[in-house]
Amino acid sequence: MDTGKRRRGREEPQTKLKKKRVAVQDESEDVDVHEMIFGLEQKILESRTNYNSIQTLLELLRAADVPVEQNITAAVALYRVFCRLMAAGDLQKPKDPASKEAVIVSWLRSRLKDYEAELIQLTGNPDLGTQSTALTLSMRLTKEEAAHLNSTNEAVWRDGIFAQLVQGLVQESVADDTKAEFVAKYVEEYDDVRYYTFARLADVIPVQAPASTVQNVLSILAAIVDVPEGEEELETFFVTSPSNPKHDLFSMAAHKKQAQKAWMTVLRQDLTKAQRKKVLDLMSHCIAPWFLKVELLMDFLTDSFNVGGSTSLMAFSGLFYLMQKRNLDYPQFYKRLYLLIDQSFLHSKHRSRIFRLLDTFLSSTHLPAALVASFIKRLSRLALFAPPSGIVIVIPFIYNLLTAHPQCTFMIQRNADIEQEEAEEGWGDPFQMEEPDPMKTNALESSLWEIHTLQSHYHPNVATVAKIISEQFTKQAYNLEDFLDHSYATMLDAELSKDIKKPPEIEYEIPKKIFTKNDADSGKEDSLLIRLWNFN
Repeated sequence: MDTGKRRRGREEPQTKLKKKRVAVQDESEDVDVHEMIFGLEQKILESRTNYNSIQTLLELLRAADVPVEQNITAAVALYRVFCRLMAAGDLQKPKDPASKEAVIVSWLRSRLKDYEAELIQLTGNPDLGTQSTALTLSMRLTKEEAAHLNSTNEAVWRDGIFAQLVQGLVQESVADDTKAEFVAKYVEEYDDVRYYTFARLADVIPVQAPASTVQNVLSILAAIVDVPEGEEELETFFVTSPSNPKHDLFSMAAHKKQAQKAWMTVLRQDLTKAQRKKVLDLMSHCIAPWFLKVELLMDFLTDSFNVGGSTSLMAFSGLFYLMQKRNLDYPQFYKRLYLLIDQSFLHSKHRSRIFRLLDTFLSSTHLPAALVASFIKRLSRLALFAPPSGIVIVIPFIYNLLTAHPQCTFMIQRNADIEQEEAEEGWGDPFQMEEPDPMKTNALESSLWEIHTLQSHYHPNVATVAKIISEQFTKQAYNLEDFLDHSYATMLDAELSKDIKKPPEIEYEIPKKIFTKNDADSGKEDSLLIRLWNFN
């Protein structure tokens, strides 16, 4: 027994020593790999007989179960190798395709293609730093190929690594930060990169693309926000600018054509509700300025209007921009807008946004009085069934419309004659609430009796605000933003925070019984509740 203990005691320090040796060996292997990569790079550049080492570096780049630093080191080394070879002219195709030199050049070009494919694979690496490095190397390689391979501009962008890079960026595994870096550092900075990015994205998406692909393409397009105002701004290029002054890169129309094609490819997809809202939000400042033919957006905006809810509102905003800024003719605009104001309008969580849009859409003083009167009357009628927080928005809004369109003020003056006309001639409200065309509702022949009714509203704030319609119009307009954020909570807080000068008198005599009859000998009458209902 003692002998066994001694043996185990001797083995323990030997095991610890072996572990230390393995750790030191692993560290030395990492150092040796990096030194080996650097050594292979130097050998390749020293002699053509060492070109086979390029294959070795490619294998180190492809290695899977190794630290990612090794893959990056191999990628950077290969980048330097191919840049030196291209600069030295070693990848230029010789005149004699059957010569030994042609075989070597063909082999080198094949390895270059392998290297490009591996770089694109690295853009999908889970490590964010690796994706960024692969992106930088890919773009630098694009620049070197354009400078030294005697390729035309079209070939460099459409057949080189750049085309593969754009296609790789729309993969689901590529991080949003990497796509944002691509747009910020290259697309927004260089006119040629932006032009060919639009061109390539249009080719990447099939007719029925997966939702993830559409989302990635949309995220790239949405980040391109700077639209050149003229051809004089097309002067910053990533690679050498074309020698032909009539090249498409110098044409603003050509740039817009590529952007229009890319966006139309996205708009034709079966977008999710969130994607559709994203597109509509970008319509006025990021999409429409690129379009040469804005009428191409009509189908998408019309379909978006039919979705309903907040999506319809966003579609109206895009339509109005096209009508106002791009002279688009859409005769059904105000008719569709009129139908959007329904019974649920003043109860909607998007109420504030709708009023902001209405304020913009109805701001023109050139609108027909009959059209404006229909909107005023419809809002007045809906206010009868609206919550107090909605009514306090409607009344200042109507006030502003009346001051901007004095022809509609006749609707106020008829209030005093309603009872007399009703008694003498059987007067009734000529306004047709169910009429879908705002030009045929007879709103101008009606009156704002609904606002007069709201002056007796149970909520004191609503009653006070409603009285501004009956008073002299001394104010030019109300700031609508002061009323848009009201809710039940804010109105209740306002009431509770008021200083009460005199406590309200609820009952001059506190009753002893409410839901039961008083004693016969008390001499007091039963409460109104007891007389009207039986609680037994």
